[in-house]
Amino acid sequence: MSKFYITTPLYYVNDEPHIGHAYTTILADVLARYQRILGNDVFFLTGTDEHGQKVQEAAEKRNVKPEEHVNEYVLRFKDVWKQLNINYDDFIRTTEKRHTDRVKEVLNHLKNKGDIYLSEYEGLYSVSEERFITDKEAEEGNFKEIKVLKEKNYFFKMSKYQKQLIQHIQSHPDFIQPETRKNEIIGFLKQNLNDLCISRPKSRLSWGIELPFDKEYVAYVWFDALLNYITAIGWGSDEKKFLNYWPANYHLMGKDILTTHCVYWPTMLLACNIELPKTIFAHGWWLMEKEKMSKSVGNTIKPLELVADYGVDALRYFLMRNMVLGQDASYSFKIFKERYNADLANDFGNLVNRIFILIKKNYDAKVVLVGYDILFPKILSLAFESMKIRTIAVQERFLTTFLSNYPFLVDTYMCNSELVCQKIKKSNNKFVNNCIPCGQIRSDILVNYQKNTNTNNRFTITAFDFHSDSNFNDNRLNVLINWKANASFYKDLCNLAEEFSELDIIIRGKNTDWTEIPYFKDVLNKVNSISNI
Repeated sequence: MSKFYITTPLYYVNDEPHIGHAYTTILADVLARYQRILGNDVFFLTGTDEHGQKVQEAAEKRNVKPEEHVNEYVLRFKDVWKQLNINYDDFIRTTEKRHTDRVKEVLNHLKNKGDIYLSEYEGLYSVSEERFITDKEAEEGNFKEIKVLKEKNYFFKMSKYQKQLIQHIQSHPDFIQPETRKNEIIGFLKQNLNDLCISRPKSRLSWGIELPFDKEYVAYVWFDALLNYITAIGWGSDEKKFLNYWPANYHLMGKDILTTHCVYWPTMLLACNIELPKTIFAHGWWLMEKEKMSKSVGNTIKPLELVADYGVDALRYFLMRNMVLGQDASYSFKIFKERYNADLANDFGNLVNRIFILIKKNYDAKVVLVGYDILFPKILSLAFESMKIRTIAVQERFLTTFLSNYPFLVDTYMCNSELVCQKIKKSNNKFVNNCIPCGQIRSDILVNYQKNTNTNNRFTITAFDFHSDSNFNDNRLNVLINWKANASFYKDLCNLAEEFSELDIIIRGKNTDWTEIPYFKDVLNKVNSISNI
């Protein structure tokens, strides 16, 4: 059994996760799953970068403390990864003690070694990137908000390790991939390498890891964050674990952070006498109309919006299918829908449908659809149709999109709240008059439902539950969308199950973050005690 250590970059918590974050993380997840299938010892690391100027400014804009800001946004990232079926082994935060303590150890080590010095520097500073840049970088026009900055800071002798890094790249052809990115870094290293400014004065930035040898400064965010790749696997705290997994097999990231990972990071490791990772792979960008997706431009795509309408597996498939590793890829809803219909709905969907029919015909088998996601909507509809399963469903976006296209699956919509009912009604959905808010599920509905099945066989209610604490964070002023609504919904299902023993109720619940709330936990215990749920 071989070890396989794979990482994503740490995602900056100044904004919500977008499709670029999702792509890198899903790619890492796919590779990790493949290695697990091979029987290898896999460690898949992801996490969040929580210090720095942009985080401090984002918190100030919201009028909250940086700690409050990062704690809220971390939950959003974790919730998105959960809904995208990301199966990571560790999620590290740069504000965790296990990380900050090790960062200080590295800083002390390099200071004592003479690789960190204090100097006054004047040069071009990129506010967006939070670092000093060269004249050439400024001329290329890839940086915004450039200003001349003069201040006293601490510097890491990165130039000291320039030749050693070049030699390593040349002697290890797989160290930087793809080839175009390796050539880019080699070209960068042909210039005289400047030393790296690794501090920020507290007078300008207070949100960061304090330098252990000077309390007037905090560590530069990249010097802090990059060390997560070794702190998460026990460097300085769990030698056995560290030696087992290091060096990393793959660091995955977008090409926009190539220099930090292929120059800053290796020189830091060389200075600490730590072996370099085996491969750093920089993939391309997702483009919208030939333009890079950017929040400032307003063309970013939130992955869960696609998941709500088409299912998580459809999104995962599209992202893996439509980008050639190392190259840029274009996204549009038209491209996504064409891929979805051609590959999944038509080819794979029809295959699944034929298999279900053959199973039922030849083996009299009952197929139970389970899983973390709704699957591909058309596949789900074909499966339900072939198995003669009728459905009562909950989930606002699922109802307003998929079910409007496949109305024969649904008799009644059960919703978490009146708010959801209102949204469905605004959508002009065909069955808006059958929307029933939580707490108003009536037995007569079930009686009529049973009569309409025209069968003596048992019938099934499938409840799709989507609400989570991250949804509540987005709707914190709306008391209808919270754990109480979820608990009430489950309680209603329990009452139905007890009154109608002939019902088979399948619950797809995606959220587990509230299970320790006493009342909610009691309701779930009741769910587990009823035989027909």
